[in-house]
Amino acid sequence: MEKWSLMTLTVLLALTVRWAVSLGSYSGAGKPPMYGDYEAQRHWQEITYNLPIRQWYFNTSDNNLLYWGLDYPPLTAYHSFVCAYIAKLINPDWVALHTSRGYESQPHKLFMRTTVFVADLLVYIPAVILYCFSLKETSAKKKASTCALCILLYPGLILIDHGHFQYPLSLGLALWAVLCLSHDWDLLGSVAFCLALNYKQMELYHSLPFFCYLLGKCFKKGLKGKGLVLLAKLAGTVLLSFAACWLPFGTDVEQIMQVLRRLFPIDRGFTDCLFISFQDKVANIWCSLSVLIKIKNVISPRTQLKLSFAVTFLSLLPACIKLTVQPSLRGFKFALVSCALSFFLFSFQVHEKSILLVSVPVCLVINEIPFMATWFLLVSTFSLLPLLLRDGLLLPYAVTTPAFLAACLASFSILEKTSAEDLQLKAFSLSLKGYMAWFKSFPRIVRSLFLLSLALMGALSVLSAAAPPPQHLPDLFPVAVAVVSCLHFLLFLLYFNVVILWDSKNRGQKKIS
Repeated sequence: MEKWSLMTLTVLLALTVRWAVSLGSYSGAGKPPMYGDYEAQRHWQEITYNLPIRQWYFNTSDNNLLYWGLDYPPLTAYHSFVCAYIAKLINPDWVALHTSRGYESQPHKLFMRTTVFVADLLVYIPAVILYCFSLKETSAKKKASTCALCILLYPGLILIDHGHFQYPLSLGLALWAVLCLSHDWDLLGSVAFCLALNYKQMELYHSLPFFCYLLGKCFKKGLKGKGLVLLAKLAGTVLLSFAACWLPFGTDVEQIMQVLRRLFPIDRGFTDCLFISFQDKVANIWCSLSVLIKIKNVISPRTQLKLSFAVTFLSLLPACIKLTVQPSLRGFKFALVSCALSFFLFSFQVHEKSILLVSVPVCLVINEIPFMATWFLLVSTFSLLPLLLRDGLLLPYAVTTPAFLAACLASFSILEKTSAEDLQLKAFSLSLKGYMAWFKSFPRIVRSLFLLSLALMGALSVLSAAAPPPQHLPDLFPVAVAVVSCLHFLLFLLYFNVVILWDSKNRGQKKIS
């Protein structure tokens, strides 16, 4: 009973924080003509409820794709339809075709916020709770509740979902997939991940680790026996899952192609980042480099696309090979982090919110590397600062970020977990025998860098919020936030790859047979 009491208090606290953040502003509030992501979600409800399925992704007189046209997979559209059906019962004006554009009212805001709250409560939060209870490393169930507390208080996801406005369903479904795989329920895990991918195509960030881990399990079992059977079952499960999600569109090839064109608009992808006037600051390598090097003036857009693909592929290749050759649940979780971070840093179509696709897998290893996980999650939240300031979410950011740091300090004593062994770098340090003297001072160096990082992020946060930029450099602070965050992420990518490649013990893993 005690473990459930602690977990209940944890969930209540997490829900209270979410409710408090939802009372504030949201993306695009009172900012016509496009408003923001809040209006995008409302508009999708309007479109899916009033138009036949065959028109959802096509440009028509009733569906102007230039005004928040649907650009997510079918499950997002189906979810919008369910929300619209409920909204119609409450107030038909909320989803009236054409006339509801830009609709804003307190009752409607309450309804929209409630839909996010319910999605969180039904999908994301239960997955976090069950995952924390399933951790082999949690010797005491009290540790499960503290781990859940830190994950559920991660400010980046709270501020984007309940502040900016976004649904946590794809990340929640991906968490369910990880949870299923941790119990060897490979087919259920495959279904859950297919659902996540069919809700948001950005779940492709996580697709390679899922593929490599399951393929590695098949290899280990032997492709002439149980492994071949498992591979066939997995392939059938994936095909059936996708067929079920795309069934309403499967009768017409042109329908499928149009949906795919909306999901992957390559022509507006990588070059957008280079041609925009830094209205959206993304902490990836290309946008950061464009501050110093005008890549668009050096190479063609097509070459840029090829370069982006090559760098992304090469950066995630080591982790994927290691996971395929030596599949383990621990390696799988770290590969989710590494591969998602490679996609974020080097791929051609990136939004600042995509860092959440890295942050959620980092949450899954917070019990193993609490110091580095906490550091990364703080930086990821900081990288969202320009977006949060535009949405009027400075106060929630200023409250939730220190609160999260305090929770991690209290739960894991992170400043005491900076040794090479605590950071999962013992095997790496042993391979550098000639530099062991340097590793003796490693904990002190890491703590100093962490404190310096916090000071830098704090100073830039204050300057971004309170100080006017120089007239000749109006984007100085947002660009500084993006570049500083990008440098952090590059170092984190190196760190996670070192942990993956030098890990030969696969501690706490069940043998795959």
